[in-house]
Amino acid sequence: MKPVFSWPVRIYWEDTDGGGIVYYANYLRYMERARTEWLRSLGISQAALALDPGVLFTVVEAQVKYLAPAKLEDALVVSCEPTREGRVSMAFRQRVCRDSLAGLLLVEGTIRVACVATGSLRPRRMPDAIRAAIAGTGG
Repeated sequence: MKPVFSWPVRIYWEDTDGGGIVYYANYLRYMERARTEWLRSLGISQAALALDPGVLFTVVEAQVKYLAPAKLEDALVVSCEPTREGRVSMAFRQRVCRDSLAGLLLVEGTIRVACVATGSLRPRRMPDAIRAAIAGTGG
């Protein structure tokens, strides 16, 4: 079984509402960062992809379940696990846990992203480099 990619997050004042609880939309930001760092861990730069072969990723669907709140100064871990791949889209299972992936599950979701051409924003086939990197990780 392949290891699940994870990315650490610390909660600061700017992440919280007036009561010191993480604002719900910030979890989507944490998930976005984890997906970006997952790509980076595979040696893939989104900035480079935007130039050659000229593709971007855009979120086309987000299903999120909020189970428990994160609070000021909490240490979180955000996972990123590709679950399926299509010609132009990929889905990820993502979890946000307190302290470690074995810690209390706070938020879970499925995020689907589409690959689009940089200029036109029309759907575009997933680059071979990403397909190969995913195949290499067992995803």
